[in-house]
Amino acid sequence: MYRVLTPLAAAAALAFASSAATAQEKIRIGLIYTLSGPPSVLGQQSKNAFELAVKDLGGKMGGKDVELFVVDDTLKPDVAIQKVQELLEQDKVDIVVGPIFSNMLQAIHKPVMDSGKILISTNAGASSYAGASCNPRFFVTSYQNDQVYATLGKVANDKGYKRVYAMVPNYQAGKDALAGFKSTYKGTIVEESLVPLNNLDFSADMSKIGAAKPDALFTFMPGGLGIALIKQINQAGLKGKFPIISAFTADEATLPALGEAADGIFGALTWAPTVDSPQNKKFVAAYEAAYHAIPASYAMQAYDAAMLIDSAVRAVKGNVSDSKALSAAISKADFKSLRGPFKFNVNGYPIEDFYLTKVVKRADGKYQTSIVEKVLANDSDPYAKDCKLQSN
Repeated sequence: MYRVLTPLAAAAALAFASSAATAQEKIRIGLIYTLSGPPSVLGQQSKNAFELAVKDLGGKMGGKDVELFVVDDTLKPDVAIQKVQELLEQDKVDIVVGPIFSNMLQAIHKPVMDSGKILISTNAGASSYAGASCNPRFFVTSYQNDQVYATLGKVANDKGYKRVYAMVPNYQAGKDALAGFKSTYKGTIVEESLVPLNNLDFSADMSKIGAAKPDALFTFMPGGLGIALIKQINQAGLKGKFPIISAFTADEATLPALGEAADGIFGALTWAPTVDSPQNKKFVAAYEAAYHAIPASYAMQAYDAAMLIDSAVRAVKGNVSDSKALSAAISKADFKSLRGPFKFNVNGYPIEDFYLTKVVKRADGKYQTSIVEKVLANDSDPYAKDCKLQSN
């Protein structure tokens, strides 16, 4: 009897040890953002906020310790592919989070999907994966790119802008921006200017805009592009000649460099630092204290992504190896977003509210965006109807 029990006891002990080891395994998350060059201010906001969320969660998600692996895509598709493959093959991450730019998303989407892992985009919301190419393991915590600009098209109509000059960077997000604006704008676009993504010289456009005398300038110029554009509008003596309706050209990531030059610029988004809720006030205060900067939407969306993952890991009781179950848990979006109402559509993109925002000066002299009014409620993107997934 003793000889029989000993192997059984050893096997039981081994099983217990194995179970305990599994329970103690860390959830491994790869963050891939643009962290060098002029656009790095955007990626840094996302990275900072995700790390802040992990800190607020006590270093755990769903009870499991978290290990983060951070890489810089350098805003180069070939580098992004290499870095994400390293995250998947060497670092063995369970979830990939990022990126900022839609061309980076297009570079990393297939490698992550082919690996069977989950990809959560905290900013890039390209139309490419919102319709027929949707995937049950791909989620977006920002928006589908078109939606922000469709909001601005409606605003332009409401404000009576009959003639608009449009200027966007020549890549997927820029094309989505233009398509979104045109989907709702009923006036005349006097010029559609698509500039290189790395362009910092807008002198030719300054001449064209001045000659066109539009009712408004519609533009999307993220990061360093936005800083260069707004400064050159001021230098060309065009400030105040027409209203600027934009998104991400003048936001909390670029306003420290723009200051008064951006005062009064209109935008559209799902959130602003002024959202009046205890949860958001706590987040904004904690971010400012930790990083001495006002959080932008890039930060909010990354913070939300971390809280989303926490809720999903909790739902699957820490078993992140089952990507199907983890995806299903993520799709439920069982967390409280900093922006307010939030849920996933069938394609993994959010259904949410969109607001008109405006750059304002705070009492402390700093500039931030502030919500003016709600423009769209519970808005879903136009591509979801082509997604054949029944559920995520």
